[in-house]
Amino acid sequence: MTQSDRPTEFDLIRTYFAPLAESEAGAFGLTDDAAVLPIEQGRELVATTDTIVAGVHFFEKTPADAVAAKLLRVSLSDLAAMGATPHSYTLSLALTDVISSDWLGAFSASLGRDQDTYGITLVGGDTVTTPGPLTLTLTAMGTVLKGEALRRNGAEVGDDVYVSGTIGDGALGLLVALDKLTQLSKSEADFLLDRYHYPRSRGNLGERLFGLAHAVADVSDGLAADLGQICQPSRVSAVIQSHLVPLSDAAKSVLSLDTQHIQQILGGGDDYELIFTAAPSVAEKLNNISEEIGIPVTRIGSIVPETGEDVVINDERGEAILLLHNGFQHF
Repeated sequence: MTQSDRPTEFDLIRTYFAPLAESEAGAFGLTDDAAVLPIEQGRELVATTDTIVAGVHFFEKTPADAVAAKLLRVSLSDLAAMGATPHSYTLSLALTDVISSDWLGAFSASLGRDQDTYGITLVGGDTVTTPGPLTLTLTAMGTVLKGEALRRNGAEVGDDVYVSGTIGDGALGLLVALDKLTQLSKSEADFLLDRYHYPRSRGNLGERLFGLAHAVADVSDGLAADLGQICQPSRVSAVIQSHLVPLSDAAKSVLSLDTQHIQQILGGGDDYELIFTAAPSVAEKLNNISEEIGIPVTRIGSIVPETGEDVVINDERGEAILLLHNGFQHF
């Protein structure tokens, strides 16, 4: 988009983003200086911010709808890990000259679809130009009953460790995007790419975990790394059985080609599943919730007293697996 055909900031907001704010009266159609948001009595606000940068968190060639989906859903995953019901979000865009009207149309349409799916609405933000790279920041807000936000720091010795869904698909999808997994069938490769570009938020599960889970996190940086973020503030350690970690059929195919890909599966990121700890006594309740909402939940290990290592991962023979790269590094 050149300087001559670039819309003004207000035209851009009116065309692409004001329609996303229509369901929240306090957003004032994105025409005022700020939004005024009502919060129900007895509830608290949960807020989380994520920034994604072209060339760091997504490829320059990534379709606009996939960029929008990842941007919103990674923040929704944070809300899910806190047990929060989505409410609203703000969006800040630092746009480069190559961003076209078609790109903006696809980007905003994708946000609109996810708003309908997840029950959230745009209430404000900012737009600027930049020489690059394209940088997008989203702050998502949700609500929880007062005192019922889920935290990372409550894991107890004797707890079971659970994860939702399947693990490793996002990290393997990145390898597919980089043309580093070329022996898969087209359907397997497409599945992994879809999981990488379009993560699933587990809000329906997170909202049901209060009173059952002692500690919760989302698997964004990698299963081992994010479980470590539970263990450290809880002052405990975890022992995980790698053969219990739930895998998709596509991930199993990858492992059948090269068992070393267990490194990406356990140490990679971009799953956006929930990992949590809970007492063995609530296992039946968790299974019932899992069946009710249609989100698989799998026990993969247990919490033990501090050992000097946050997380130990054993294979089926009881031998420890050493992860060469434990999680995505932001700096």
